[in-house]
Amino acid sequence: MTGAAWADLGAADIAEAVRSRRVAAVAVAEAVLARIGERNGALNAFTRTLGERALAEARAVDAKIAAGVDPGPLAGVPYGVKDLFDVAGLTTLAGSRINADDPPAARDAVLVRRLASAGAVLLGTQNMDEYAYGFTTENAHYGPTRNPHDPARVAGGSSGGSAAAVAAGLGAFALGSDTNGSIRVPSSFCGVFGLKPTYGRLPCSGTFPFVHSLDHLGPFARSARDLALVYDALQGADDDDPICTPAGIEPATPVLSMAGELRAAVLDGWFRDMAGQEAIDAVEHVASALGAQRQVVLRDAAAARSAAYLVTATEGAALHLQRLRQRAGDFDPAVRDRLLAGALFMASMVVRAQQLRRRFRDDALALFGDADVLLAPATPCVAPEIGQQTIRIAGAEWPTRANVGVLTQPISFIGLPVVCVPMRGLLPIGVQLIGPPWREDLVLRAAARLEAAGVVSAATVG
Repeated sequence: MTGAAWADLGAADIAEAVRSRRVAAVAVAEAVLARIGERNGALNAFTRTLGERALAEARAVDAKIAAGVDPGPLAGVPYGVKDLFDVAGLTTLAGSRINADDPPAARDAVLVRRLASAGAVLLGTQNMDEYAYGFTTENAHYGPTRNPHDPARVAGGSSGGSAAAVAAGLGAFALGSDTNGSIRVPSSFCGVFGLKPTYGRLPCSGTFPFVHSLDHLGPFARSARDLALVYDALQGADDDDPICTPAGIEPATPVLSMAGELRAAVLDGWFRDMAGQEAIDAVEHVASALGAQRQVVLRDAAAARSAAYLVTATEGAALHLQRLRQRAGDFDPAVRDRLLAGALFMASMVVRAQQLRRRFRDDALALFGDADVLLAPATPCVAPEIGQQTIRIAGAEWPTRANVGVLTQPISFIGLPVVCVPMRGLLPIGVQLIGPPWREDLVLRAAARLEAAGVVSAATVG
């Protein structure tokens, strides 16, 4: 097989081939870099490509193998990161014009360093909504990322460049962030697997924040197996992130076995009312495959979604207040206006939102007494067109950029682990597999079962 042929494979297969010396890591890196050169102009998934660094890392992997040294579980696997991860020598743009004036990062983000230790090869940084405040990656400064399945449509956001790159074969996996749905929405629209771990599971050190009390980091991949493999390489506590906890750290890959009972239930109410027919059909298909016969209601999901928006707006405004005062004209106008609105909320409203947050979390945890995994749509519809101003939800027109995450926000608000699994159709759409805190093993096992049964699969574009 040529390097290009190996580059079409997933992370686990590439790593196995590199370790067994059936292909050189350099050959894989060269093939994917060439592919990015050919395809990225049309997709706008990568903001910056790091050819020299990628080839240097690949050569280091090949040298270790030649010397009989274990290069790590992701040996030679090419990947990209959302442009809010620090990469040594690059300015961390976070999708903004303002950050372009900042000095380059002195060192890689902690998760990038962990991937380097695991043998992965960094290809570059990927497009996103400005400061991660959006669901479509229609970036006013760097242009929109286009959906590989239909370039007239959005890739989702705010981690749209990362999901689009994985779907287009421009890397075996990618890292993104999820505050209100920024991994799950692009996973759904681009037809790939995405993992939002439990809040606090993975360290955010060395990334540009959005909302400290809601920010999560996680991977995209083209299979459940690859998602677990990458997640394992990312795990571990970090002294620089006081939120990150080592509690319950276990390798995820072994739990992908088919053994063991797995109880699933379908979230009804808000999660059905705010979904279109394609999204409802996708959940029903997954539910049937997992034997889920129960429907449950998570009370106050609508209020929790509103409270999540309030917390997002106020914490985001506090983070960017100085930039708003000094350089308001350099923001994406849509992002600027949401941040300015957030600066005007009263403290009493934030307190009430946080009180609701605790009650809503307690109600959600109670549902896991009779279920291991809860099922819900990831997005209310398939990917809208770029520039489309509204989507139809529950018989009404809603602003697109604010509402394609209407089904992910209530879950982010309480920090539960979720795998978004892709259903294939004319256009892909995703289903959320939601687990109790610290039980990434359950949602990954459910994803693996669905994939093995042929119910879900990545809708990649060659």
